[in-house]
Amino acid sequence: MTGNSKHIILKTEDLSIGYRSKHRDHTISKDINIALGKGELIGLVGGNGIGKSTMLRTLTNTQPALSGQVFINNKDVTIYDALELAQVLSIVFTEKITSKNLSVFELVALGRQPYTNWIGTLSDLDLEKVMHALQLTNIEDLKHKKCFELSDGQLQKVMISRALAQDTDLIILDEPTTHLDMYHKAYTLKLLQKLAKETGKTILFSSHEIDLAIQLCDKMIVMTPENVVSDAPCNLIQQGVFSTLFPDDLIQFDPETGSFRVNK
Repeated sequence: MTGNSKHIILKTEDLSIGYRSKHRDHTISKDINIALGKGELIGLVGGNGIGKSTMLRTLTNTQPALSGQVFINNKDVTIYDALELAQVLSIVFTEKITSKNLSVFELVALGRQPYTNWIGTLSDLDLEKVMHALQLTNIEDLKHKKCFELSDGQLQKVMISRALAQDTDLIILDEPTTHLDMYHKAYTLKLLQKLAKETGKTILFSSHEIDLAIQLCDKMIVMTPENVVSDAPCNLIQQGVFSTLFPDDLIQFDPETGSFRVNK
């Protein structure tokens, strides 16, 4: 990871996130300074309502920062126009898709929109990128199926394929394991780990699956009521960060196993 970490894809400088009203700013977290390297898998974790989705919306410029800056490839995210941003950043949010009548191939091909001409004609390169994305997620055999015929796990792989077809340096996913059973949660995060290593893309995802993220991520961003910290999981364990996430009356973090356990 030493070589990859020198090439920073996304970084923040003194970032404050939250909401503005007419009368005052409602700050969720401030003084956020993180740096995500090329080819890293990064998990964003924290308790319910801590502000993970607000963080992702701010990083992707869908919600303005209260102060500070976000940079993608050393360029302030607010300076990108929509087309330029779509060529460096792809997003997979948790909202249900409204185009389930599309085939898998058609939905994945939508990832090529930032590159196609005004009538959306796919070039040979576009077709190659779509097919490669299907191969990377091992769903070539589903390409002619309609999306409404798919399971939640299959559909999640289709959405990841669309992001891969978009061919950006950075992929951001908001809770990609929502609605999945335990096996498919692990499968999806293991797939993201594999994709980060094989493609060199930086992949950031938010999740409640803290135990899995600790096992699979190169780096984690942990949101607590006091601050936001980012480091390798082993370093965060040594610093006692995970022990501060939840009240210890019901669950406790075991630094020996790197997992949470229920108090007996």
